[in-house]
Amino acid sequence: MKKTLSLLLVLVISLGLVACGSETTGNGGEKTEEAKQVTLKLAHNLNEQHTVHLALTEFARLAEEKSNGQIKVQIYPNGQLGSESQVLEQLQAGAVAMTKVSAAALTTYSEGYNAFTLPYVFADEDHYFRSMESEAVQNLYNSTTDKGFLGLTFYNSGARSFYTVDKPILTPADLKGVKIRVMGFQSQTDMVEALGGTPVGMPYGDVYTSLQSGVIDGAESNETALTNGKHGEVAKHFSYDEHTRIPDILVISSKVWNSLTDEQKDIIKEAAVESTEYHKSLWTKAIAEAKKEASEEMGVTFYEVDKTPFRKAVEPMLEEYENKYPEVKKLLEAFKELE
Repeated sequence: MKKTLSLLLVLVISLGLVACGSETTGNGGEKTEEAKQVTLKLAHNLNEQHTVHLALTEFARLAEEKSNGQIKVQIYPNGQLGSESQVLEQLQAGAVAMTKVSAAALTTYSEGYNAFTLPYVFADEDHYFRSMESEAVQNLYNSTTDKGFLGLTFYNSGARSFYTVDKPILTPADLKGVKIRVMGFQSQTDMVEALGGTPVGMPYGDVYTSLQSGVIDGAESNETALTNGKHGEVAKHFSYDEHTRIPDILVISSKVWNSLTDEQKDIIKEAAVESTEYHKSLWTKAIAEAKKEASEEMGVTFYEVDKTPFRKAVEPMLEEYENKYPEVKKLLEAFKELE
């Protein structure tokens, strides 16, 4: 009887240990290959109506579905856990599992990301998608593993063009003496200067009043800036020069990634790529709606532009960046082969 009881006790303890080892938070904790349950914190600074948030929601749904409920993604939108840079720092420490970040914000971690901030890197949207889905970009995603995170997929944020208050920008000559708001990275300043304009750095939140007061004559972004930012109430000319396409990148903590099983990694990668495909149609619809609203309700005029003189004007700038950043040169060469 004693021997039987002892065997039962060992069996109960063993089963308890297996049960204890069947869950992991996925936020950097220890993991064994038997781990089945994982919960990932995904934080970003967009609102719940944004197309990227909707894509991330689809990613969470797919990850849970493909893992039969073993992978759960908790999304914290609206900057609940901090700014984009703050969340990225938390992610590097493993406190947050995942986030969405602009490719431009990753230039300080891997020089290759500078390629996405340069003008006329992509011939058109199809070339952009082929390039973003290439092995060269996958290698770029993995280049930051030792910096605390790696990329999983991208989300389209459209082509950026000039929009102005008083006149369209149909040739580089039209930018002479024109003050254009730029984001806070050097390549945008260099691009506007190369095209003959006057770059003015300022936060996005200041653009509307600056357009209204004449502090700036225009800005550059995609069509949604006209409607979501209400810039179309002031800037009535949108010129499709389509100088840059800067993607958003979905990244995951290296610490968290290394805590996952191979099967979990495969599921997360697959769900991420499928969420990108889901986002493509959302973005196309959002752009069409923004253009319709800006045109019909705000009186914005849209202009097609011959991009050839714009491309020629920035050639010396591109050559300078290729010489400065070997990884950029490598990426641009890979993209060129995909045209």
